Amino acid sequence: MKTKSADAELGSLLDWVEGMRKRVREIAREWEGREGNLIMILHAIQNEFGYVPRGVANELAREMGISMARIYEVITFYHYFRLTPPGSHTVQVCMGTACYLKGAEKLHGELERQLKLMEASGVRKGEFHVENVRCIGCCGMAPAVVMDGDTHGRLCPDAVKDILKRKRGK
Repeated sequence: MKTKSADAELGSLLDWVEGMRKRVREIAREWEGREGNLIMILHAIQNEFGYVPRGVANELAREMGISMARIYEVITFYHYFRLTPPGSHTVQVCMGTACYLKGAEKLHGELERQLKLMEASGVRKGEFHVENVRCIGCCGMAPAVVMDGDTHGRLCPDAVKDILKRKRGK
């Protein structure tokens, strides 16, 4: 037997799905008939949801009359698009030439190691979203990372733990 809270939850979910469908239709219509519209629609969807959820991509495929394979072909080709929700903290590791040559791979490895340790001690999995980027334009500060818009340069792997702790404390 259904409870009132289960009915309310189901109703809320159905409202979300209908709202999502409506929003996908609106976005698709904004770009209808324009050259390169799929990429622009996917940008708008990611700006709206923070990533491209599978259900939203499925609805977009239906709305545009194209295959999911075509949508995923575009999503996976461009580094910008995400298939999973971003964490509440974004960490971008610069892999430009200067940063790479000065140890960016080691920074990335230490970030991953520290985040696994933090998750093991109770930090919510996915709170930090780590991504490699091509260049952040701070070559004189190599190796560098950007955390939630704050640039940190001339880093060594030992500095990663303190930066993550300070970021969580904000």
